[in-house]
Amino acid sequence: MLIAGFKIGEESIPVNSTECKFGQWFYSEAQKLNALQNNPLECMSKIEQLHFQLHDIYMNIYKIYYNTEPSGFFSKLFGRKRKISDDSKRLAGEYFNAMQEVSNELLQEINRMERRVVAIPEKEFEGI
Repeated sequence: MLIAGFKIGEESIPVNSTECKFGQWFYSEAQKLNALQNNPLECMSKIEQLHFQLHDIYMNIYKIYYNTEPSGFFSKLFGRKRKISDDSKRLAGEYFNAMQEVSNELLQEINRMERRVVAIPEKEFEGI
């Protein structure tokens, strides 16, 4: 949305990987999946790594559009969004393409995990 030029509130941008909706789920309810025999630990680690990577790339885009330097009174008053050059827009587009690749890989890993979980007999979920 940033790259497309939509006006969005800075507070609604998912910069932190533990505060986005997926991160909140992953670091709470999803941790129960570690106890399942059919869901290897490396699966969860790979998902976590890709999720971090996604946020790291997103942070690069964020830094293009928002000033991340400490700000004074007037910058808080008038906002911190930057004027974006064509080169910066092009770089943001490259980051976005990288983000799409990582996102696709993350979705593939989540789908693998889902297939493993669906294959587990329901009785194994008791007590988790």
